[in-house]
Amino acid sequence: MNEGLRVRERIGVADVVTLANAVVGFVAGVVALSDPALAARLVLLAAIADALDGIAARQFGGTEVGPLLDSVTDVVSFGATPALLVYGIAAAEWGWLGDGLAAAPPAQAAAALGTGSLFVVFSIVRTALYSEFVGEGENRPGIQNTLGATILAAAYLAGLTWIPGLLAVASVLSLAMVAPVPYPKLRARDAGVLGVVQAAAIVAPLAFSRAFPRVLLVSALAYMILGPRYYWGE
Repeated sequence: MNEGLRVRERIGVADVVTLANAVVGFVAGVVALSDPALAARLVLLAAIADALDGIAARQFGGTEVGPLLDSVTDVVSFGATPALLVYGIAAAEWGWLGDGLAAAPPAQAAAALGTGSLFVVFSIVRTALYSEFVGEGENRPGIQNTLGATILAAAYLAGLTWIPGLLAVASVLSLAMVAPVPYPKLRARDAGVLGVVQAAAIVAPLAFSRAFPRVLLVSALAYMILGPRYYWGE
């Protein structure tokens, strides 16, 4: 007997937060094609929502479908959306965002599309392999796609507008998502502090000479580079 999807029974509070993250990620992807700076701020907001769904799961309990929803949302908000952000930033800084892809010089179009495609593909691969082969208590191999998206967004808000450099950063982050390097989970205290800095970068990215996105960028890069060896997480 077909009982239907039973959405109201199977979707919990944490799942609603996860779905809100997907909405923010979708909006950021659309906005990236007209206002990359706003899109970068929305990517940081999606990263905060990604942390909040874990808090909601601990507070209200998780559901069977929660991990799958989280994985799918990660691909949207921290795979496809940052890829569109890379394209939007490149097009805006090179001067053909408003004219469309047909107006772009072929080499620039190929660089923007190729780098964005690389990011989304490795985000999908990382999410799929992590979901299938990495246990809950294990250190996670490769950087989180959330971290990769945060670094990209923070770098742009911090003032990185030299597109060859930004494309190089995006390419390195893409490969880092599948690198065989184990990353510890952030302590709750450290995640909370970074969350405050991240919120400030969203609300006031230009304040104090871009201080908040720059602090966020330095912190995220420090964890990426030094975390596997020197950081003891939860």
